[in-house]
Amino acid sequence: MSLVLEKLMVTLPRADRPLFEVSLRVEPGQVASVMGPSGVGKSTLLDAVGGHLAPGFRCAGRVWLAGRDVTALPAEARRIGLMFQEALLFPHLSVGDNLAFGLSPAVRGRAARRAAVATALERAGLAGMEGRDPATLSGGQRARAALMRTLLADPAALLLDEPFSRLDTGLRAEMRAFTFAHIAERGIPVLMVTHDPEDATAAAGPVLRLSAKGA
Repeated sequence: MSLVLEKLMVTLPRADRPLFEVSLRVEPGQVASVMGPSGVGKSTLLDAVGGHLAPGFRCAGRVWLAGRDVTALPAEARRIGLMFQEALLFPHLSVGDNLAFGLSPAVRGRAARRAAVATALERAGLAGMEGRDPATLSGGQRARAALMRTLLADPAALLLDEPFSRLDTGLRAEMRAFTFAHIAERGIPVLMVTHDPEDATAAAGPVLRLSAKGA
């Protein structure tokens, strides 16, 4: 279940040289941190790995996941989950329906899907909140619900784009511990973009530092 980036390069539209060239191996249950100044290409790297590059960007190299070359696959076929800075929950759906939306198709039947959502909410400290409006949740509750929705999709790898940056100091430490514990339990490789050295320290995995070309 390792995630391997093999000489992965992305070139911006109308640019004559790659923004970066990255080779990295992330083992199951490991969180690799991607750090560097703003504008250096950290989020673009996640886009390349997840298959979300905008039109005009050119990508070379390989992305391997669990021994399979996924470089040419569309995003929906890669089984790579993604979490952003904002804990994005659909406002028109209840908390339970938000989590059910992320459920893997392998979970079949209404009773099985309800049970999977209930278990995920209980593990996130949100037991009994299936019918709640997402707007009534605290920042930490929304973040935990968003993570569980992502994990319910049964991703083979996970990309985190500044996932804790909008949380205050206390919640940040809590969400780090919650997130990394679930990642270790699931045994999936994770690539995390962060500006915070404490995130990288807590992740305790390899650190990839991107720098501006010529710097």
